[in-house]
Amino acid sequence: MSKSAPHLVAPDGSNTSGTNPPSLLARRGFSLATAFAGLSLFFPRAGKASTSSETNAGAIASTAAAAQASGNASLRPFTVAVPQRELDELRRRIRGTRWPDQETVTDRAQGARRTELQELMAYWADGYDWRKAEATLNRYRQFITNIDGVDIHFIHAKSSQPGALPLIVSHGWPGSVFEQIKLIGPLTEPTNFGGRTDDAFDVVIPSLPGYGFSGHPTELGWGSERIARAWHILMTRLGYAHYVAQGGDWGAGIVQAMGRQAPTALLGIHTNLPATLPIEVGTALAGGGPAPAGLSEAERAVFDALRTSRMKGNLAYVEMLAARPQAVAYGLTDSPVALAAWMLVHPGFATWSYGRDSKQSPTKDEVLDDFTLYWLTNTAASSARLYWENRDRALISAAGQKTDEISVPVAITVFPDEVYRAPETWARRAFRNLIYFKQADRGGHFAAWEHPEPFAKELRAAFKSVRPSGDRPSQ
Repeated sequence: MSKSAPHLVAPDGSNTSGTNPPSLLARRGFSLATAFAGLSLFFPRAGKASTSSETNAGAIASTAAAAQASGNASLRPFTVAVPQRELDELRRRIRGTRWPDQETVTDRAQGARRTELQELMAYWADGYDWRKAEATLNRYRQFITNIDGVDIHFIHAKSSQPGALPLIVSHGWPGSVFEQIKLIGPLTEPTNFGGRTDDAFDVVIPSLPGYGFSGHPTELGWGSERIARAWHILMTRLGYAHYVAQGGDWGAGIVQAMGRQAPTALLGIHTNLPATLPIEVGTALAGGGPAPAGLSEAERAVFDALRTSRMKGNLAYVEMLAARPQAVAYGLTDSPVALAAWMLVHPGFATWSYGRDSKQSPTKDEVLDDFTLYWLTNTAASSARLYWENRDRALISAAGQKTDEISVPVAITVFPDEVYRAPETWARRAFRNLIYFKQADRGGHFAAWEHPEPFAKELRAAFKSVRPSGDRPSQ
């Protein structure tokens, strides 16, 4: 039985599906050589500089003008409404899973443990309720707008406070808008969460192209640079004369691209996965060589942690997604269990308890909200292609992300359980206009999902010095 496409339903009842709409409603055990081979998304290859194109403000302006001229600048409200047959089909596929043998180790070194995954999947099939996730999304204003030929879904949450600072927040893989949705309350209404009225933000949370409710790009070129230009068009289209941007994971690459492009409206960027790795450190890690001379104790600790993680194969999924995203996508598109097991390989889930710890965030239901979104929107392939598009741009490398070209103010928060914990010395070396650096006391790769209120507090502090005075847009 083939999986039919769900629909996008607007509040007026119209079906917004089309040729290029949202498709829905619409690590370990490797040899040293294998562990380091081809991980150019994290470490630069010796002698090969990453390239970027059209990264200047002129390119942004011309792209924006073309988008406006095309007549696709409308904002189409929509409501999430998944047909029941799609949810029934999801449950049928989970129940019909053909399971592999039990792993031969007692930890997760070979991937998700079968007993843990089977328990989670049984709940997904018979206990989980997607309609609660729908209701959560539909509490906020959601829109679709076409930018550069691709439909972009976004949540737009406005503060009740005058003078709120506009903020666009970008997720990564295997994340989604569900990662940042908990930030909306603390950011838009800070007085309810220990903040002040002048700490308020208007919050824009888009789904990346090929992710969630956004359209699937059908041509090459939708890497970080192009998404960054699209985000500027989006904020301009919303009527904002100035704004700030935040991102982690792929969102970090996007906001750093925005920083390189430096449109005059962009007041500053914040990231929790900064590209600060020096070229000599990245080269040593990629080649399996010794640590460069002269590292401080803190820098050497980061080097050793990265080397150990790579030797364990914790980023093997990165290599596969960057090299053969289509090959990986066939199984992930056909089996919801394969999709969940693959996503749980991500080191951001290394300490996640599969819902056994009732106090842990994200909860079992929140994680399944995210997985279900990928399944229902059929975005296993389209989301994976972002790795392909950026395969020659080292995500945490200062040289790979061309941080020396970033002139806008940069703010960084480092979380203790993050995949890469950037030392402040490397951050100051990488970014010439670093205005804020903080080492948080808790949180990991999905920090906004795990600890939204402390994360929101970080954003208030990080952007405090760039807040302008002025009028808000009329929308």
